[in-house]
Amino acid sequence: MVISFLVVFFSGFLHPLHVSVTEIKFDARDKELEITSRIFLDDLEEAIRLERKQSTLDITNPGAGLTTDQLVNTYLSTRMQIKVDGKSLRITFLGHEIEGDAIVIYAYAPGVKKMKTIEVTNTTITELHEDQSNLVHITREGSTKSLRLMRNSPSDKLLFE
Repeated sequence: MVISFLVVFFSGFLHPLHVSVTEIKFDARDKELEITSRIFLDDLEEAIRLERKQSTLDITNPGAGLTTDQLVNTYLSTRMQIKVDGKSLRITFLGHEIEGDAIVIYAYAPGVKKMKTIEVTNTTITELHEDQSNLVHITREGSTKSLRLMRNSPSDKLLFE
């Protein structure tokens, strides 16, 4: 009884986790970046509803001739940018999968012959949650470095030696 009360009492103080995780892998053989993003589905859906000024929207079944991939591509194309060695890359979104309460988005950026520096901008969901963290893990030749991008610091740069 006491434990139940404590769980209910303290659950009011718990704050939901606002985080996305993006993995970027440099593929030297194919001269591209392989990109995988994991975002909480309910947060992404809320952000797309806000952007589209719609009170209801199920992004997994949007109707009206739209697809989930179209909605996600439109949303992310303005919120995720990558520069390699100072050159802006075109990100091509391939598709998605639903994994539990998350959506996994697959993309790539072609035309990357080498990568000494990478700058990533990611403002995904930051319009909704002030505490949104967009974690980015970048791998090149077995070395992984990470960034934590937030509303007040949406962009950062890494150097690979």
